[in-house]
Amino acid sequence: MSAVAVKVLATVNAPYGTALSAEQLASKISDPASVDLFDPSVFCFFSEVDEGLQYSFLDEMCVVPRIASELARKFSAGAGGVGAHAHEQMGRPV
Repeated sequence: MSAVAVKVLATVNAPYGTALSAEQLASKISDPASVDLFDPSVFCFFSEVDEGLQYSFLDEMCVVPRIASELARKFSAGAGGVGAHAHEQMGRPV
């Protein structure tokens, strides 16, 4: 597992006591249902993981940045401003 994946997973898994793999997290970041379920792991990725690390993880896991950006916007809107920097971080055109 890459250093990027280790850092991201430590940030995402620790608060919720989960043990998601990098592949599982990447799948959730690409899945619009994650917004409807308000998936805490995906929310944590967008709100707690450093922006540069987010982009490195997306690149490593072959997640289309535009898809992740759209999910970040939806999470931000659904949270009523909580974690609003997720929208700002992932909202840049790629």
